[in-house]
Amino acid sequence: MERPGGRTARVRASVLRAAGDVLAEQGLASLDLGDLARRAEVGRTTVYRRWGTVTAVLTDLLLEMVVESVPRADTGSLDGDLRANARLVVKTLTDRRQGPLFRAIIAAATSDEVTAAALTRFYAARIREWAPCVTDAEARGEVPRGTDAEEVIRAVSAPLYYRFITGTGELDDSVADRAAAAAIAAARAGVWSSSAE
Repeated sequence: MERPGGRTARVRASVLRAAGDVLAEQGLASLDLGDLARRAEVGRTTVYRRWGTVTAVLTDLLLEMVVESVPRADTGSLDGDLRANARLVVKTLTDRRQGPLFRAIIAAATSDEVTAAALTRFYAARIREWAPCVTDAEARGEVPRGTDAEEVIRAVSAPLYYRFITGTGELDDSVADRAAAAAIAAARAGVWSSSAE
């Protein structure tokens, strides 16, 4: 059994870094297990035995991204927390490496069920991570009782991903702040509340 940080961990890190490089530089069509082995400087047999398919590499890459994701903000206010969330989304999507990587994974998910399921798990984990921003705000009386925290988090990110995927409009902090403000206004108006006020 390999110790934490041993050879198995180093091989995985090298292959996932290589996969991220290829996705960011050349896109999904260029992802090839043999090339990943060469780039990662590990044996082809190791890569084929460990992952077996490009889809498995994408799935593992998404799992790693969940682990490495920035934890949620806790500013003490819904406005501050959701603005931090929106700005983090923009920062990720406009990053020279992360942006193309996400674009390639989203593209792959449209035609591959395994990648789509992995992407769903990735975003579900991120939404769960940030949902306490809304439940904490509910406890402070900032939003109505019964507000669906996960829907509020989705509402913050949705317009940002729309711009990212369609290329229609800039992505910057001002856009992030507007997305957060719109979601906050809707939440305060009870759009996602199950309670009868």
